[in-house]
Amino acid sequence: MIVAMDLNGSPILQPKEERRRRLKRDRDHESQPREHHVFDKSSKLALPPGWLDCPAFGEEICYMVPSKVPLSEAYNDRIPPGGRYSFKQVHHHQRVLGRTLGLVIDLTNTKRYYPTQDLNKDGIKHVKIPCKGRDSVPDNSSVNHFVYEVSKFIPCRQNHKYGILVHCTHGHNRTGYMIVHFLMRTRSISLTEAIGVFAQARPPGIYKKDYIDALYAFYHERKPQMSICPPTPQWKGSSSDLDNDNDDDGVPASPLCGTHDSDSNSVMMTNDDVLGDEIPWEQQDAFRKFCYQSLKLGVGARGNSASQFPGSHPVSLNSDNLQLLRQQYYYATWKADGTRYMMLITIDGCYLIDRNFNFRRAHMRFPLADQKSHHHHNHHYTLLDGEMVIDTLPDSHKQERRYLIYDMMVVNNVSVIERPFHERWMMLEKQVIVPRRNERVKLRDSCYRYELEPFRVRRKDFWLLTTVNKLLKEFIPRKLSHDADGLIFQGWDDPYVPRTHQGLLKWKYAKMNSVDFLFQIGDDDDRHHLLFLYERGKKKLMEGNYKVEFKGGLDPSSYAGKIIECCLDFEKQKWEFMRVRTDKSTPNDFNTYKKVMRSIKDNITEDFLLDEIKQIINLPMYHHRIQIDKKANFA
Repeated sequence: MIVAMDLNGSPILQPKEERRRRLKRDRDHESQPREHHVFDKSSKLALPPGWLDCPAFGEEICYMVPSKVPLSEAYNDRIPPGGRYSFKQVHHHQRVLGRTLGLVIDLTNTKRYYPTQDLNKDGIKHVKIPCKGRDSVPDNSSVNHFVYEVSKFIPCRQNHKYGILVHCTHGHNRTGYMIVHFLMRTRSISLTEAIGVFAQARPPGIYKKDYIDALYAFYHERKPQMSICPPTPQWKGSSSDLDNDNDDDGVPASPLCGTHDSDSNSVMMTNDDVLGDEIPWEQQDAFRKFCYQSLKLGVGARGNSASQFPGSHPVSLNSDNLQLLRQQYYYATWKADGTRYMMLITIDGCYLIDRNFNFRRAHMRFPLADQKSHHHHNHHYTLLDGEMVIDTLPDSHKQERRYLIYDMMVVNNVSVIERPFHERWMMLEKQVIVPRRNERVKLRDSCYRYELEPFRVRRKDFWLLTTVNKLLKEFIPRKLSHDADGLIFQGWDDPYVPRTHQGLLKWKYAKMNSVDFLFQIGDDDDRHHLLFLYERGKKKLMEGNYKVEFKGGLDPSSYAGKIIECCLDFEKQKWEFMRVRTDKSTPNDFNTYKKVMRSIKDNITEDFLLDEIKQIINLPMYHHRIQIDKKANFA
């Protein structure tokens, strides 16, 4: 009999012979101990411990199907026919249930389980978010990535491709952790309810206690006393098997990026601390464009996307702009020596926006003022302006972070920048502060714990000019629980002006009138100091031989390449180093420098300022409005 041979010299079997051989191979696999297939650790195709007996997938949750990892058909020799679960079986199971996959989110920390090329050929998007599964829960940045990918995909599902397969190795702990996070950020339910939803869809749910504890800590909720962590499923195997549940082949996991520091009293808080967790760049770019559109700004020079911090900046008080106080109605507040942040509140989180225009997520609660008239529980696309300060409590000397909100530009996707400041300030109290205060009282005995949030929130006070003397002499030195370096004068009827606002005035104590330079050291023998400013988006070297005095034995070379804040010593005609500005990536603009120097030259002292204000408040315009102003009380 002539037998056909392939290129390797092996016989090409006819259909009947092939089926006979395959059935014999399957019977041989079934007769072998299952542990042989599972724990052959010498092979790269070894099955994950417990995988074979683990149920393949659970019920759908918000278009997401929790699943164990599908294994490529290269593993078939190690799996009995009835236990195989590759994407061939995944597609079949989902079609039977009336679903077609459009997205696969892979949470394993390895690439060895299946190739992604076939998914891409079938038009299925594959997103890899590597998470270690044995020693730690997924980090917050990975969670943000997961929630963003799901939120982005769901509204865009087309042609019935609405299914999302989410898998780790077994589809319980890491998968459940991520899905519960998504539920918490998109549904008005408690954490206990969210954990229960996943457990019902994928029994027994999340069974690792540290995962459950991390969720309660993250969402500031009180864990029920009767809460019982599900036992480890029998299919998971012995404790020795659990030690290998890491699926790590060298793919790095993202670094932990925590925000919760309100319980930590041992670590000294500083204004340089980085708050919040990283978010995907694509999401950040969308947020930047939203801010620019809401503030009615273009998208940047030369058609580039929005990249510069758009918040309103005050100008230094000098003898010329001091006259603005005589021309329109102003209020005053203290100038806090904190860190500038704008804040964007959405239904899925609160985002701090630093001066580099970077967004980081912090978990905070911002309920709506009128829950009955809105679908969502939280504010959604509300944009605020303010500063983060560190309060030192007078009795306990305990430190607390506090975000002082002093302006509101967008309320639930509606821009209010053209309304006068005093209306925005009142809206801020009604729309943001009061609902938080009321809910905090209402939830005093409930599961959510406001005291565990990473910082407190309050509206910054503004007062009549008649109170400036008391503000400078009593409030700042005796009652303020954080540092202040001067005053801010806000036009009471002004709109919100992005970037430099010529009518928003700042007055600093003479010793604190400062400039932010980029500091460098020359290459010559004298190693002279080089101070750079910004002009039209480029570095501008300050001409002349400038010196910066670093007191306390500080080494100037250690500050090379950094943004340093300096004040001018008139007697020595030298700049004095004050601090490193870690919140800024560029020095002051040259025009800002000129205004500061003008303010220093004019030397508007505290006594001179108080004398001017005494005259201003007696002007007819002020006298009339003060009489009718209901906020004349300093307290």
